[in-house]
Amino acid sequence: MKNVKRKIAAALIVVAGVVGLSACTSDADKASENISTAAEAFEVQRSITATNGITGEVMLFAEGRCSFEYPSASRIDITCKYGPSEYRRHTYIKGDQDQVVIAQDVAIDVSEYNTRIVIKPQNILPEFDIMVGEDE
Repeated sequence: MKNVKRKIAAALIVVAGVVGLSACTSDADKASENISTAAEAFEVQRSITATNGITGEVMLFAEGRCSFEYPSASRIDITCKYGPSEYRRHTYIKGDQDQVVIAQDVAIDVSEYNTRIVIKPQNILPEFDIMVGEDE
């Protein structure tokens, strides 16, 4: 009977430890995570400004229900929702001496729920020559 009680006590200690460690995230961490999740669903109103580090000139300004990603250290992709099914993506690329801003002027209707895949057969199939007939 003592062994059973010890095993139950050990199991309770392990469970309490796991529960205690899972509570280590602060309220601020959870709030930040929730804001990020809401922003990815276009539920957060934001203003995003990219400036030239040398001149201080504003290179890009986006305001609205926008989400952003950093695919690399020198690039920012910003996707904004302008209406129920209107989305625009803007890209800011920073180099050593110059910056490039790519802005989508007109919204396009894209699905939030379906993946769009474009396959170009000319890029998949290799080029080859067919010779028919006799060799001379």
